[in-house]
Amino acid sequence: MKVNPSSIKQVRERPSIDQPRTIAIIEDEQALRDNYVLALEKAGHRTRCFSEVESATTALRDSLPDLAIIDIGLGRDTEGGFELCRRLRQLSATLPILFLTARDSDIDVISGLRLGADDYLVKDISLAHLVARVNALFLRNDVYRQVELRSAGVRVGQLHLDADRLDAKWQTQSVELTVTEFWLVHCLVKQPGQVCSRQQLMQAASVVLDDQTITAHIKRIRRKFESISPDFSCIQTVYGMGYRWVDSVPDNDLNRAD
Repeated sequence: MKVNPSSIKQVRERPSIDQPRTIAIIEDEQALRDNYVLALEKAGHRTRCFSEVESATTALRDSLPDLAIIDIGLGRDTEGGFELCRRLRQLSATLPILFLTARDSDIDVISGLRLGADDYLVKDISLAHLVARVNALFLRNDVYRQVELRSAGVRVGQLHLDADRLDAKWQTQSVELTVTEFWLVHCLVKQPGQVCSRQQLMQAASVVLDDQTITAHIKRIRRKFESISPDFSCIQTVYGMGYRWVDSVPDNDLNRAD
């Protein structure tokens, strides 16, 4: 599918709420791809379609879309979608990425989220549900872009969050968080020491996530901080309640395994 120059310009300039969005669909089954295109374009979005990893990588490297929908198995490449997600996340830490696949195992869901996907859907959902989830991701990004920074940023201990740039620094080193991960951390550090329920975390990230998905996001966030500071322990699990941010964890305090 060809993309006209005006759509490329809109991608680079990050379109406003009223402008059409460009969605990249990476799906190897023609019939499914056509159904997605029909539903998304009917909802007012533009689409760009690809059936395998290399052509998508080449095209999207030159002009990032506003959102990517990716199947995991692409042709004979049973893990191609995971590799494409990894490449796109290297190109942009804030590009919304949604997996739409027939694979529904816990391992696949967790793997997709670990690679930086913002959402993971199974193909038995309706097209209306798909459009709603896509629009929810766009709405979240629109809200975040319109929020004006009221101060130099949020500082808690060795953490600095810049909500305007969606930038996180730990011990002065950048932490490459996805949009979803950034707002989960932001929710936790707004009131250090207080427990944030899973519902509060979902509201902060403007996404609908089940408990398992939130747990996977938290684990991935921890690993990113631990790559800078191996003894990082500021995100604490409060069993049956949620999570909280603390600057130090007493030896007899709660387990952080989840």
